[in-house]
Amino acid sequence: MAKSQRLAADWPAQAERRLREGIAQMELSAEVGPDVLARLLAYLAGLVKWNQAFNLTAIRDPLEMVDKHLLDSLSILPHVGEGALIDIGTGAGLPGFIIALVRPDLPVTLLDSNGKKTRFLKQMAAELDVANVTVVTARCEEHEGSYAQISSRAFASLADMVDGTGHLLAPGGRWLAMKGHVPADELAALPPVAALEKTPALRVPFAADARHLIVLRPAQ
Repeated sequence: MAKSQRLAADWPAQAERRLREGIAQMELSAEVGPDVLARLLAYLAGLVKWNQAFNLTAIRDPLEMVDKHLLDSLSILPHVGEGALIDIGTGAGLPGFIIALVRPDLPVTLLDSNGKKTRFLKQMAAELDVANVTVVTARCEEHEGSYAQISSRAFASLADMVDGTGHLLAPGGRWLAMKGHVPADELAALPPVAALEKTPALRVPFAADARHLIVLRPAQ
């Protein structure tokens, strides 16, 4: 917290520079224009403010939030296709809210069982006028719907993700699971209803740790 306090006076300018640099390195400048960049920074300001009272994320340093939340979420954009997306265990809206800001054409549902986090997301959606977002406070097993894409970076295992969300996947849909290294043990433990499609490395500037997207599809 002390580091965040030292940065308080000038962190917005630092965060904007870092976010711009990261977006340029990721070659996403065409997708993230000035309006989207302003919304991403407004979301970050809201997250920093709410986090002081509600502990939405363990990360306190706004610049670290840029790296580990905003840029990390943006890294899966090249792999997000068409059709409604639900972000399971979205927490503070990561990656789902970030995807929704960049892809206003895409219907995005943000699901989490933590009421504090969903209240934050509803407030941010209202403040930023994000019309393509639906926020749901529930466990994934309790929710009903049909989605072409199911994303998450919070599930304990791939098997848990498939078992808990299989009823939400539309025919021909895909699971998009954000991981560090490719988890060979989790892939070996996949239930027979799911099959591996690909494991692309994610390009996240300033991140020292490996990041991969595990893309699963229904087994034939």
